[in-house]
Order: sequence, then C-alpha cells, then structure tokens
Amino acid sequence: MNIGTIRANDRGALTGSIATLTVAMSFALRGAASNHPNAPRYEICTRSPAGAAVQIGALWEQTSKTTGECFLQGRIDDPSMARPLAISAFRQDDGSYNVAWLRPQRRSGFRVASSANDNPTYLDAA
Repeated sequence: MNIGTIRANDRGALTGSIATLTVAMSFALRGAASNHPNAPRYEICTRSPAGAAVQIGALWEQTSKTTGECFLQGRIDDPSMARPLAISAFRQDDGSYNVAWLRPQRRSGFRVASSANDNPTYLDAA
C-alpha cells in the first residue's frame, strides 16, 4: 500500500511525505555519516513543532532476491507513535520513490495468549 513519495528537490536533496489515517508528515533524507557496512544509507529527518531538526528513522539499501532491483527499507519511529511505522521505498522510472507501508510479520507457529500482568505469553500453535 503506497502511503507517500520521495523526490529530489531543485537542489538535489531527497525530500518526501507520507500520509495515513493517523500520521501525516514531510521529511528529508540525509546521508548517514558512517562507513560501517551495516549502517543505514539515509537518516529520515523532520522538524518538530518548535522548528528543531529531529531524526525519526533510517533507511537501508536492500536488493530484491527475486528481481535484483535495489530499494530502501526502514522505519519511522517517534515517542508520539503507538509503534514504529515500517516502510519501503521503491524507485520509479522518473527517479522518485513510492513509499509503501509494511505490516510487521507475526512469528509463524506461535500465537499470543493474554496474561494477567499484560506481558504476552507465546504458545506453540498446535
């Protein structure tokens, strides 16, 4: 499900926006300053209501095992959100990216049972 786009602006900087029923924001991608092989490719940054720059996520370069195409994958997170928003960004012919939302995978073979202390208990799915 596409929830946004990322495009290069007039200066070549990557900027984007996403919109869902509960989240609407504009952001910029900033190259991550790390040479570590597991470092993200981009940091996702936005402005707080007070105007301060805030990092809210990161994107890593991935390669599709089936098509060999490169895409970006990561998540957006903030204390104001109930849970992180997992996203992928797929490059389009015009150089822009479509941003897609990903539902987190459930562990197969397990189901969650409620407990009195609100800590989930995982049971084998039989």
